[in-house]
Amino acid sequence: MTKYPLYLAPMEDVTDPAFRLLCKRFGADRVYTEFVNADAIVRDVASTMRKLRINDAERPVAIQIYGREPESMADAARIVEQAHPDIIDINFGCPVKKVAGKGAGAGLLRDVPKMLAITRAVVDAVHTPVTVKTRLGWDESSLRLPDGTPFIVDLAQRLQDCGISEIAIHGRTRAQMYKGDADWSLIGEVKHNLNIHIPVIGNGDITDPVRARQCFDQYGVDAVMIGRATFGCPWIFEDIRCYLEGRELPRRSMSWCMDVLKEHVERSIEWVGDERKGIVHSRRHFAASPILKGLPDFRQTRISLLRAETKAEVFAIMDQIVDEYGALYEQLKK
Repeated sequence: MTKYPLYLAPMEDVTDPAFRLLCKRFGADRVYTEFVNADAIVRDVASTMRKLRINDAERPVAIQIYGREPESMADAARIVEQAHPDIIDINFGCPVKKVAGKGAGAGLLRDVPKMLAITRAVVDAVHTPVTVKTRLGWDESSLRLPDGTPFIVDLAQRLQDCGISEIAIHGRTRAQMYKGDADWSLIGEVKHNLNIHIPVIGNGDITDPVRARQCFDQYGVDAVMIGRATFGCPWIFEDIRCYLEGRELPRRSMSWCMDVLKEHVERSIEWVGDERKGIVHSRRHFAASPILKGLPDFRQTRISLLRAETKAEVFAIMDQIVDEYGALYEQLKK
């Protein structure tokens, strides 16, 4: 493991094998699958079981599961273990209504006894290391206990007592969703608490190398987890690694970056098994890629790119973008 571990955060419809392998190539020290529904695993739903497929080139890789009942989560963990992940991660942090609103993911922040029961059940069910990803609390009013102790510090200790190997903390409440700034001070309080002996991973607003360095230095976390900043930018791991290690950043032309996005499209098509669906699956990366930000008179070209439905169309538009904006991109980078 490197001195400054960098992890790819688990994200629904994002961290499939196509994207995980790209991020791994650019220096992600650990990658996570999309979160997988425990009940669907137990029912052997084909589309869900497909998410358990991992490649040795991804390792170390964690499979993340979520659910709301100890029994089904334990059963799912046993099945997941047969896929031979390096880690089984429990999702106690997903804030979306279809998960948290049904008492799973971040919804369990309102039912800590059940969260602990789930954790104990999963730890007892498998031999693979079990980790947890969660948030600071349900909302602003729940951030501290009546005696002033941060809720997340108390929760981390209790989860540690259940036998987890690590805890990853997103520095927002469920109520915040992904809005506002992540509060790393509470993540730091967990890390510096003398009763916490397991590694603490920080997550939230790691968007550039400078911020990653600040989080390592100021809060002492054992690793940082990068989520939305990876969209259309799997090379962010290499950028951060070079900065952290004092090495010069590689010069990347727009053409080079676009070739990586093309590779992602091809990998997605191969993974999904359908050209149009693979392209649709990749679109969020086109829309969010930093190489397309700040380009003048780009709106119509962006619309065309996001509406293209064949690989030939997508690649032709990408080539057009490089021809028209490649020189300007170099100037904007300076």
